[in-house]
Amino acid sequence: MKAKKTFLLVMSFMLVVSILAGCIGNKSTEKNTATETKDEKKSLVVYSNSLSNGRGDWLKEKAAEAGFELELVEAGGGDLFNRLVSEKNNPLADVVFGLTQMDFESLKANDLLIPFKPTWMNEIPEGASEKDNFYHPLVEQRIIMLYNKDVYTKETAPKDWTDLIENEKFKGKYHVPGDLGGATNRAVVYGMLMRHVDKNGDLGISEEGWKDIKTFFNNGYKAPEGEDVNANLASGKVPISFTFSSGLPGIEKEFGFEAGVVSPPIGVPTIVEQVGIINKGKDQDTAAAEDFINWFGSAEVQGAWAEQFGSLPVNTKAVEKATDRMKQIGEITTVQELDYTFISEHIDDWVEKIELEIF
Repeated sequence: MKAKKTFLLVMSFMLVVSILAGCIGNKSTEKNTATETKDEKKSLVVYSNSLSNGRGDWLKEKAAEAGFELELVEAGGGDLFNRLVSEKNNPLADVVFGLTQMDFESLKANDLLIPFKPTWMNEIPEGASEKDNFYHPLVEQRIIMLYNKDVYTKETAPKDWTDLIENEKFKGKYHVPGDLGGATNRAVVYGMLMRHVDKNGDLGISEEGWKDIKTFFNNGYKAPEGEDVNANLASGKVPISFTFSSGLPGIEKEFGFEAGVVSPPIGVPTIVEQVGIINKGKDQDTAAAEDFINWFGSAEVQGAWAEQFGSLPVNTKAVEKATDRMKQIGEITTVQELDYTFISEHIDDWVEKIELEIF
């Protein structure tokens, strides 16, 4: 009887020990699972044409600190847009940023975007986002005409793009786009063409508008392949040129001079780099993409981006972090009012006409 009681006591003790061990094991497992969840990063494939000059490395590093693991895919604007369209039936990207408002309008028309309202919408100017929230603005690039201050003063320099066409003294003194594949070069063209909209005209443009564009290209200087247009500007060889706003500080630093900036009364064409979520189908989980855009477009991150890369953020709270030169450009130039839906519908035909008939 005594032996039986002893046996029962031993078995009871072993059972308690087993239960305790199981509890400890479960807590340990729960702790490990919690740690793994906490350490797990949100993985995203991000397409962009705005990753050059260290931007991609910077973004990847800062995003990792914020809990994102990014696979970045970089290409030029046109190539990136075409890739997104070609992948429509099997989308690989989660997020795209850097393309212009016209490109995003075309992506929307191709049902490649899904709407989303970022947390920072109240920090950007009213009406800056697409009306149905399919895409939102990040960085503003004003397309500005420049002049060499050793050759021209503010009084003798051109006051508008039309001066280059109408005044013979500027003939051969200004750069014209060497091709129309890039967003900046296209902006120069549509900024002038949109002054001559005629719904009954050739491709929506009046005869006078096409005449002006032809004169603009014929009287300008088209740099041969391998020749640096910025070096020409700095040396005075071709003392009038153009660039996108955030590119100016780099030009001035590289060549050791300060360019004059032309501020036409009508304003300057403006490319606004946008961000959006790619439509990957009805079962898509967009939580990570939304979190990334909320983080990337925030005043803190856009301010740091502006400070690091000399951009002009659309986020009004981030503008204070922009460089003095960017703030100055933002103050001395105004934005040309343009119908980007109309431009988006016609730009490819305009480019084709110019390339076939003028170049």
